[in-house]
Amino acid sequence: MKKKSVADQPKAESTSKSQTKAKAAEKNKQSANDPANSKVTDESVQTAQKLQELQQKYSDLEDKYYRAEAEMANMHKRFKKEQEQLLKYDGQSLARDVLPVLDNLSRALKIEATDDDAVQLKHGIEMVFRDMEKALKDNHITRIEALGKPFDPTFHQAVKTVPVEENQTSETVVEVFQDGYLLKDRVLRPAMVVVAQ
Repeated sequence: MKKKSVADQPKAESTSKSQTKAKAAEKNKQSANDPANSKVTDESVQTAQKLQELQQKYSDLEDKYYRAEAEMANMHKRFKKEQEQLLKYDGQSLARDVLPVLDNLSRALKIEATDDDAVQLKHGIEMVFRDMEKALKDNHITRIEALGKPFDPTFHQAVKTVPVEENQTSETVVEVFQDGYLLKDRVLRPAMVVVAQ
């Protein structure tokens, strides 16, 4: 038997390597043309597309969730603020209904009492008037001080103007026809006044 020389061995190895590469290339070519391999590639592309669609849907749903959560928080804040406003001005309609009674008591007190019976009646009216004012004040309803004050359309309603006389300042309230009232910081009824101009 003939022995291979050392010089022939590298030649045989390089031939063997090139044959292996050729076989691998042929195998790749066949697998590319293989319908089963093509099917796997199509499935992986479809899976990637579905994954991308699901990620987009997830992002959309997450965005809607956060928007809905923010809207709920805003609604809760608005509701709480409205509730605070209602509680702050609770009793407003009752106070408006009571004010004409207070006006009538005030008018009754301006009448001069001449005999003992009238004086006693006036004293009783004065007590009722004071109790009514105290009850209103305890519920944060206060009279608007208008006489001698500068005219302010927020708190006063001018029903008449008169020329400025001695010791009067222009745009000042010189007479009050009907008292105005505040409920905390809200005007229940402006004072009806006469303004010097």
